[in-house]
Amino acid sequence: MANKTKSYLEGLNSKTVEELNSELVAAKKELFNLRFQNATNQLENTSRIKEVRKNIARIQTVITAKNSAN
Repeated sequence: MANKTKSYLEGLNSKTVEELNSELVAAKKELFNLRFQNATNQLENTSRIKEVRKNIARIQTVITAKNSAN
């Protein structure tokens, strides 16, 4: 796992479920905006879509783990 990803996951694990939920909403909004830009041919870095999708999955995984731990 890359250092960047590892530090991102450590940051997620240190947050509360409420903070994770707000970050999830922000990531979904960003994904929507990226898809919109892609559809209108304004997006230059298309790999950002894949990165944001993976980040959404990571956030959801941490939320599920925290909820099952309680």
